[in-house]
Amino acid sequence: MSQTTQPCPCCDAWLDLPGLHVIAVDHDDHVVVVTVASDHAERGCPSCGVLARVHDRRTLTLIDAPAMGQPVRLHWVMHRYVCREHLCDQHTFTETDERIAPAGHLLTTRATRWAIEQLRREHAAVSGLARQLGISWKTLWRAIKPVLQAADADPTRFEGVKRLGVDEHVWHHCNPRTRGPKMLTGMVDFTPSNDGTARTRLLDLVPGRSGRVYADWLQDRGTNWLAPIEVAALDPFRGYKNAIDDHLDDATAVLDAFHVVKLATQAVDEVRRRVQQATLGHRGRKGEPLFGIQTILRCSAANLSDKQKHRLQAAIEAHEAHEEVFIAWQAAQRVRAIYHADTPAAGRAAATQLLEALPTCPIPQIARLGRTLKQWREAFLAYFDTDGASNGPTEAINGLIELHRRIARGFRNRDNYRLRCLLIAGGLDT
Repeated sequence: MSQTTQPCPCCDAWLDLPGLHVIAVDHDDHVVVVTVASDHAERGCPSCGVLARVHDRRTLTLIDAPAMGQPVRLHWVMHRYVCREHLCDQHTFTETDERIAPAGHLLTTRATRWAIEQLRREHAAVSGLARQLGISWKTLWRAIKPVLQAADADPTRFEGVKRLGVDEHVWHHCNPRTRGPKMLTGMVDFTPSNDGTARTRLLDLVPGRSGRVYADWLQDRGTNWLAPIEVAALDPFRGYKNAIDDHLDDATAVLDAFHVVKLATQAVDEVRRRVQQATLGHRGRKGEPLFGIQTILRCSAANLSDKQKHRLQAAIEAHEAHEEVFIAWQAAQRVRAIYHADTPAAGRAAATQLLEALPTCPIPQIARLGRTLKQWREAFLAYFDTDGASNGPTEAINGLIELHRRIARGFRNRDNYRLRCLLIAGGLDT
């Protein structure tokens, strides 16, 4: 055990807690125990303000951030004071310091901040952080949760939104009667910052997946918040589009480019399966021409190697009916190409031509794709009028949420899940 009667500047610098001095350091069962004491200073009574006298001392044990790979316990030798004013109802009080630890908390403020940053920046699990601190999951979460709730309640975190994305995801796969709806709708701010870079952050998660869920959330924000929004990106889901039309009159709805290409790719796959069934009478099997190129048909033509191009050509030439698959694939490539045009004007012109050509295609699946895009005409073409706005940032947030759900091995409490998602996806300023 190392003990000193005089404050050590080096130890105090290592401790880095204002007003506290290290008076002893010890190891107890793989735990670093640091005993600290504050300067003796006169304090006024919190009730009447009269200067109090020191009565005695008591030791408070706090859980501090780990050091050198070991848990740390802070033994704070605190002064207990007696008020000199006999008429005061306070009588005695103990020194407190919110910078060190909030009253009644087991963790120091530093330990709580350390755990929050580990969750946010290092993709850590609460259970793993609890092991590093030498405490239980519940003890750690009781310290973290109030901080996240306070940040969530701050209305200023919704300020400055000009571009809004929306998407849904599944947060659990259990019985809905025990954990509520499986689907959650997430709202994401992807407004560019002043330097032009994307500022992507999760704004909220609400239970359910419907136009009513999104509309209610927008309505709760109020007209003053909705007015500055310029772009609203979405997937091809009519419920979300209706909510945007009802509450974001001045915003431009933009259909996500990824989902447009996905629709085209799905149409090609449906044509391939139909032709396979019509020519061979069964689903694709290993060694059959169309089955062997199903992955190639999902790729961009620009990314195909010479070997893949040869396999594609051989599969199409294997049967005259396969020509229909090739035509569908070419239509999907035209859909891809509009998003890689040299200029937005060129992309818009190519997209307009597609809207006229695809619905007249004799291949049913491609004609249906054309009708779908025609129904979404304004949102489809808006991509080229909004500097390529898309729901990509929202999908990126969903990917981050999926990562943390896997790290946590799933969640049982939706409120805790929401707070964790807001923290790791930039929605809380703690």
